[in-house]
Amino acid sequence: MRQIPYELWIGWRYTRAGRATRRNGFISFISGVSMLGIALGVAALIIVLSVMNGFQKEVRDRMLGVVSHIEVYAADAQALPDVEQTLAQARSHAQVVGAAPFIAAQALLARGEDMKGVMLRGIDPAQEHLVSDLAGGAQAALLQRLVPGEFGIVLGAELARALGVRAGDKVTLVAPSGQVTPAGVVPRLKQMTVLGSFDSGHYEFDAALALVHWQDAAKLFRLEGPSGVRIKLRDLHQAREVASDLRQRLGGDLYLRDWTQQNRTWFAAVQVEKRMMFIILTLIVAVAAFNLVSTLVMTVTDKRADIAILRTLGASPGSIMSIFVVQGALVGVIGTLAGLLLGLGVALNIDVIVPALEQALGASFLPKDIYLISRMPSEPQAGDILPIAIISLLLAFAATLYPSWRASQVNPAQALRYE
Repeated sequence: MRQIPYELWIGWRYTRAGRATRRNGFISFISGVSMLGIALGVAALIIVLSVMNGFQKEVRDRMLGVVSHIEVYAADAQALPDVEQTLAQARSHAQVVGAAPFIAAQALLARGEDMKGVMLRGIDPAQEHLVSDLAGGAQAALLQRLVPGEFGIVLGAELARALGVRAGDKVTLVAPSGQVTPAGVVPRLKQMTVLGSFDSGHYEFDAALALVHWQDAAKLFRLEGPSGVRIKLRDLHQAREVASDLRQRLGGDLYLRDWTQQNRTWFAAVQVEKRMMFIILTLIVAVAAFNLVSTLVMTVTDKRADIAILRTLGASPGSIMSIFVVQGALVGVIGTLAGLLLGLGVALNIDVIVPALEQALGASFLPKDIYLISRMPSEPQAGDILPIAIISLLLAFAATLYPSWRASQVNPAQALRYE
């Protein structure tokens, strides 16, 4: 049977025991503090990054409930030359689960003295459910009321509230391109009937988006047909690759834009914020890890006689150094594992912990009238957790090098002189 190397055995003894007179198996206070610091730092990193991932996913999903995974559109906002062919080629791609025509244009909505700029989207109610979450659930029946020729309009909830309108009210749509008359250019006006409002859960769209039937939009903006095609994918993370593939298939003068390009600034800002939070919170782990320096220096000072005896028995300086490297590494490993368990435990149960804290404190961390969401989301990702564990272990190992080297330089004769 192979024996455990004495360096590992002694290092473990020093980790779990305090002074030589206390051999009861309890973790020494100073090592326990170092372990606790590393564990709390690792747990804080995991919890914060998991919550940031959860917020990003929640906002992204709500955004993509309104925004297309990929949009195909013609140059200069003109009608697509062959909509049916474009739809057929898009649907033939293995990653595409749905495609629908649309018209997108800027316009003004007026009611009395109130006027708001809106993004007007002409849709096909029969196909909108293939590409948008707005056409699902209770709002599906509302969009089906968009009938060509009746010039009905569905407004975002915040937009309807800002204009002070409800179902059945009339609003005036002002098209940006006007009619040329002897008196000059006169903007085109059309009275629209409000059919209702939708709530996407994303303020930007609820406050600026209006939906009409695409045939009505074509008449308003003098187009011969839809100006683009919206595409939904099986895997939204494949949007760039699919867009590149479709660009080669479709050819011509068509433009393609995926969801990462439409919201590039927002996603870039989130990634920068997440990266900076990782760096800042890693400093907490670094401070806790380098507490090991003081822990091991005190241990070396306390164990000078033991080191001297080991040297006289034939232990090399490398073996002495290994003993204290093992001690520090064990503190780092135990602290990191404890932090992983604590962090994942909180991150995976944050939907239970946060409501309990809100009830206990009588406070609301995410008021519904301020934030997009009312619950604390969390999504631990292996791509975050693995680097956290590796960095924590490397910092703990680095912190052991100087004290271990110092222990290997102890002179046995001087250490035993007063023993």
